[in-house]
Amino acid sequence: MSLTPTVSTAGPVGVDDAAANRRELRLVVAGSVDDGKSTLVGRLLYDTKSILADQYEAIEDASRRRGSDEVDLALLTDGLRAEREQGITIDVAYRYFSTPRRSFVLADTPGHTQYTRNTVTGASTAQAALVLVDVRNGVSVQTRRHLAVMALLRVPHVIVAVNKMDAIGWDEARFAAVAADVAQVGESLGLRDLRIAAVSALTGEGVVQPGPAWSAHPPLLELLENLTENADERPLRLPVQLVIRPRTPEHPDYRGLAGRVADGTIAVGDEIVVTPGGLRSTVTGIDTPWGPVDRAVAGESVTVLLADELDVGRGQVLSHAKALPQEVREIEGTVCWLAQGHGVVGARVLARVGTSTVRAIVREVGAHWDLDESAWVSHGRPIELNDIARVTVQLAEPVAVDDYVRLRETGAFILIDPNTGGTLAAGMAGPPAFGVLPDDVEDDEWLSP
Repeated sequence: MSLTPTVSTAGPVGVDDAAANRRELRLVVAGSVDDGKSTLVGRLLYDTKSILADQYEAIEDASRRRGSDEVDLALLTDGLRAEREQGITIDVAYRYFSTPRRSFVLADTPGHTQYTRNTVTGASTAQAALVLVDVRNGVSVQTRRHLAVMALLRVPHVIVAVNKMDAIGWDEARFAAVAADVAQVGESLGLRDLRIAAVSALTGEGVVQPGPAWSAHPPLLELLENLTENADERPLRLPVQLVIRPRTPEHPDYRGLAGRVADGTIAVGDEIVVTPGGLRSTVTGIDTPWGPVDRAVAGESVTVLLADELDVGRGQVLSHAKALPQEVREIEGTVCWLAQGHGVVGARVLARVGTSTVRAIVREVGAHWDLDESAWVSHGRPIELNDIARVTVQLAEPVAVDDYVRLRETGAFILIDPNTGGTLAAGMAGPPAFGVLPDDVEDDEWLSP
């Protein structure tokens, strides 16, 4: 198939004055090696006219030098030289595109097992996930791992794109067989919103163009445009990043608590509680880079002014009195191990929870998630690279944390090597997002005060 470029000579098409009013969707793309992730991302960028003319010319030239008569759209995202030379994706490649209805922040993640940690990074803030499966190969171990990561990280919407349908002549029976396997894995993981679509990233059928008549879903891009967010009211969580004291003649008494609203809303007049500590006060002002406001919502960075001079600093969390986070010295949770070294009992680490970083010890290593059996298994071995396992971490100081299943932003934590500063594990506080722990133990009292 040859492509006739329809690209912009000045900037990405669709970026206009109305762009700021479009709903943003953070999307992660994952899948096994050679399932066509980068080609799918390239297809979305190309068909939404979100590439520049010189970008297209560059990949056209690179495709020609690699001996291809067709333009390889995967080169739009495989930006590192090592990626292009090896024909694989190594790092998370972030791309931005938009349609008249929605704007997208897309993370194209690696497919190789050793780069699963990058998939965790890309999925950690995603509102939706695209997991590709080569229809010829069906569900692989890496497919199971990626779906487990999406379930573990509570990504609200998961779409499995059964790709390369053109290679089998759009065989409906083969698609149905793969879709049944995907649905079985999704059920075992408790995925809340799992959709399965037939696509060809190479030709664009089922991606932007309609698929065959038997396809139960609209094109993939239309699916993504129509995803809706949970409108349920969420409790306020505002981790403090910085205490601002300008001490200028114009502002001699100014003392503001700066941070990003992680969840919920905050307004002037609200009574708030500080965790850890339990101190209380009332919001008297909310400053932003563009001036004072009466109300701020999740995702906005603000400086909060309080009626009282409280001893509050980085790492503490502002909440409404009616729905507080837990104040704990021990966290039990699930981790994705991202480092080459082993995770063992007694390991000294740093635990970062929100904006707080405290010394900690791995007190217990529990069950591991078995990808083949789709079950939690206790076998007593250390945690290794790419493992999903249960841990208990003892903290040197109290922190504010939530159940990750309820609040992703303040239920997440990471474990850090105190010697190198490298990330060891990404953690989700609370009970596992899926499955039943060995001996049918469901730990409702997962936080130790």
